[in-house]
Amino acid sequence: MFDLIPFERRSASLFDAFDRMFDEAFFGLEKQFAPCRTDIIDQGDKYVLKADMPGFRKEDIKISIQGDQLNISAERNEDTSEQDNRGNYVRRERRYNALSRSFGLDGIDSSRISASYENGVLTLELPKLKEALPEAKTIEIK
Repeated sequence: MFDLIPFERRSASLFDAFDRMFDEAFFGLEKQFAPCRTDIIDQGDKYVLKADMPGFRKEDIKISIQGDQLNISAERNEDTSEQDNRGNYVRRERRYNALSRSFGLDGIDSSRISASYENGVLTLELPKLKEALPEAKTIEIK
């Protein structure tokens, strides 16, 4: 009978409930720094990276390369306010949302990376470096 009780409930305490409450969205607030979900697809001569970034505009997204690291970051500020006819606030809300991810560029031709953004999905095409095969040469016999 006791084996049917989920493990979380057996060990849960009042403090665990508070921890879970703050880990999850609290009163509709989002976490400030959330990672963007990313898929990387190998298409033979290139990788295609797709990152979910819903709610961001293209202008909010920054893609940079530092050394052998590709950095994707986005930041958004929203300020909503409603005033009555005397200029007093009836409601005022502010929301800040940011995310950041980094990826290694080993084996990627960073000079040919291209990016597009559509319907909340950032798509990067990451061409693979062409392997430098040793040149075939003939040696003349003297």
